[in-house]
Amino acid sequence: MKELTKAEEEIMQILWDLDSAYVKEIIEELPDPKPAYNTVSTIVRILQQKGFVDHEAHGKSHKYHPLLSKEDYTKTFMKGFVKKYFSGSYRQMVSFFTKEENLSIRELEQLIHELKKESNE
Repeated sequence: MKELTKAEEEIMQILWDLDSAYVKEIIEELPDPKPAYNTVSTIVRILQQKGFVDHEAHGKSHKYHPLLSKEDYTKTFMKGFVKKYFSGSYRQMVSFFTKEENLSIRELEQLIHELKKESNE
């Protein structure tokens, strides 16, 4: 799976939130200053070429929807992130973020407990 650029990811976040949208609706969700219609339209077409979105034709307009769930993209992205920055070691990643965020052992244990509880539900 190809990585998304910052602009592509911003558009995907909106499509994941809205489930489907016309370019005009995507632009409404973007922060000011709003990009040009053609800019957003081009990014959406690139996302379609990369296989991240598809569209339904409504007259001359197209309504776009994600082909990939946010969860699936996140899993793939995180695997690549851990491989690239932490030599594939989730242990190194957790250690890094534990130190970076000044998490205590107790907080880390509580987080692990919560994750276990969620996975058993």
